[in-house]
Amino acid sequence: MVTMEEVRRVKAEYEEELMKKAGVVGVAIGYKYVDGKKTTQLCIICYVTKKRAASELNERDVIPETIEGVPIDVMESGQIQAL
Repeated sequence: MVTMEEVRRVKAEYEEELMKKAGVVGVAIGYKYVDGKKTTQLCIICYVTKKRAASELNERDVIPETIEGVPIDVMESGQIQAL
């Protein structure tokens, strides 16, 4: 299992790169969801306007399952706007 320090370091290092991927509107740290249930596994969460299958995306826009051993969870959030 990864530590909070590892997750923070990887997020800081890769957040800018993840935000450049099509549809990504936010990057955060949280707990991974599996089959709709929250787990105790720390991860980086990529918020996207709409979840799409990897086959529908350009290769450069596919979000990896892990980065440096840190799990990535993709969550659909819709468009995020400042109020």
